[in-house]
Amino acid sequence: MSIIAIVPARGGSKRISKKNIKAFLGKPIITYAIENALKSNLFDEVMVSTDDKEIADVAIEFGAKVPFLRSDKNSDDYATTIDVITEVINSYKKIGKVFKYACCIYPCTPLLTKEKLNESFRVLENGNFDCVFPIIKYGFPIQRAVKVNGNLVEMFQPEHLITRSQDLDSSYHDAGQFYFFNVEKLISKQKLLTNNTSFIELSEMEAQDIDNMVDWELAEVKYKMLHSI
Repeated sequence: MSIIAIVPARGGSKRISKKNIKAFLGKPIITYAIENALKSNLFDEVMVSTDDKEIADVAIEFGAKVPFLRSDKNSDDYATTIDVITEVINSYKKIGKVFKYACCIYPCTPLLTKEKLNESFRVLENGNFDCVFPIIKYGFPIQRAVKVNGNLVEMFQPEHLITRSQDLDSSYHDAGQFYFFNVEKLISKQKLLTNNTSFIELSEMEAQDIDNMVDWELAEVKYKMLHSI
């Protein structure tokens, strides 16, 4: 059995300059994803898919492989995670390397741990799932969400205006850290969320979406609290 970790990290971040290699508490943020993959002892190959030589150099310095640069086609704003994964899998296949499982680990995931990677793989393999990824429970019932209509607010589901919170189904969202999947299933179905996808649950402290500098600082605060820094 062969398993690969794929860290997709293109250059040209618009919201945070050089986001994937910006220093997070003293070292490039992408190195946390690389180091967790390596320390998990799960993977036969830990690689970074990038179109950027500077990112490639950092990745190699911290122990990842960059056997090829990402194509221009899959380096623009419209390329999907599936596009990038498929390119990587097919490129390895051309040189005779085939993988049964793969894990796509996003580069800005400093709160990720090797333990969560191992837990996800156990769930994936033992349950014979197509894919497993981490989710986080919403802190407030989404059935009570509101939308803005001019100067007014309206409920998306007004029938739940007075429904007790404990009577509403819990809702979750993608933690945005990684996807662990069966390669053959992904290539054939071209999707990560199938009718045979499972999960592990994280707390709000264990993940942070990083789209701006406020998010970045929150992630640093969480990291310090989790690691007692």
